[in-house]
Amino acid sequence: SENIRKTIQTYRCEGDAELAKIWDFWEDTVGESIAQNARPAAFKGRLLLVHVTNPIWIQHLQFEKSLIIKKLNEFLGKKLLEDIKFQVGHVEN
Repeated sequence: SENIRKTIQTYRCEGDAELAKIWDFWEDTVGESIAQNARPAAFKGRLLLVHVTNPIWIQHLQFEKSLIIKKLNEFLGKKLLEDIKFQVGHVEN
């Protein structure tokens, strides 16, 4: 969406275009049930902010975080992502 593009343009560090690809393969990485309840919202350097539907999902995803980071970096072909922050927010489906 246009909001995503504007957010990405706000952070002009190396790898932004590659990080933007995360939206394209998010569901393939995390699976359908997580994708329905958690969506990438923004990047800040090597941190990915992910909006989730409720605090229960934050707790669940904390356990999955290192695996999600590993999978996303594998899709990207390099280690661009170092951390994920989960917070309750608007999740578009």
